[in-house]
Amino acid sequence: MSVRRLEILRAIVDEYVATQEPVGSKSIAARSGLGISPATIRNEMAVLEDEGLITHPHTSAGRIPTDLGYRVFVDKLATVKPLSGAERRAIETFLEGALDLDDVVLRTVRLLADVTKQVAVVQYPSMVKSRVRHVELVALTPSRLMMILITDAGRVEQRVLELATDVSDLFLSTLRNQLNNAVMSQRLPDVADRISGILESYGSSDRKNVAVVISALIEMAMERPEEKVVLAGTANLARFSEDFSTNMHPVLEALEEQVVLLRLLGDAGENVQVRIGTEQSERNLRSTSLVTVGYGAVDSPLGGLGVLGPTRMDYAGSIAAVSAVARYVGRYLNEGA
Repeated sequence: MSVRRLEILRAIVDEYVATQEPVGSKSIAARSGLGISPATIRNEMAVLEDEGLITHPHTSAGRIPTDLGYRVFVDKLATVKPLSGAERRAIETFLEGALDLDDVVLRTVRLLADVTKQVAVVQYPSMVKSRVRHVELVALTPSRLMMILITDAGRVEQRVLELATDVSDLFLSTLRNQLNNAVMSQRLPDVADRISGILESYGSSDRKNVAVVISALIEMAMERPEEKVVLAGTANLARFSEDFSTNMHPVLEALEEQVVLLRLLGDAGENVQVRIGTEQSERNLRSTSLVTVGYGAVDSPLGGLGVLGPTRMDYAGSIAAVSAVARYVGRYLNEGA
């Protein structure tokens, strides 16, 4: 495809996203700065239409992008739009004072919805992909203790254990150090293998108590709590009601299903992904586009986040916002705030 034709496609996408009005050759000639006549633009638009990148709705003389046109725009033309000063400040400060993981997730999803004016979706960090940050043993009574497992994703799991006999503070301190030395920074599925030899280092009088603690830690690490996704900004869809061919009820119904939301973010990785219109696997969402990326460690995302809106979305701005928010969430979790 010629550079000129690509630039005409860019002009059509930019103007249609901004105005929601079909774009004509005279408008492109006047606003795009390409320095070519409306007649030449019309000829190039005819080629773009033959290639399935633009189409004309009803009897309008103007053209609008197709899903394929948006795909070419995203793949070849879209550059990450610089965030405004207000957007940067909002993103830089949105996690200040966050109390716990729930607070982090809720702040994240609300910020994304506010900055992009789309529907925001954020997946809680996956326990399967998480690593151990710390194991704590807290004596409640001489024969009862609380075990606390903290992951690098900020999740906190705790369990009260009844021991066979009373134990001393020295016993708890020694066992705590052994457990942390063995499992700190290890993936949760690997915990069982890492602590399997600890029991053998204890005499018969302590083994029952150690076995209770080790068994509980393995169970906590192997548990698979239901993955969860939260969303915000569904009211933003009302701003784009004319973009949906029939109505937005099918979209809203799909967004009510946790299983659907989990599938949307299931393959979010370190690079931003954009699914446009008919590329969506969920039939009810094929009038929408989705921009997603993983957050957490660079080589092993803990979860995903993204925004969903009509195919006539500001792709460059959405990609910039999603990327920036994911970086800040990942930095926050990795710093152990």
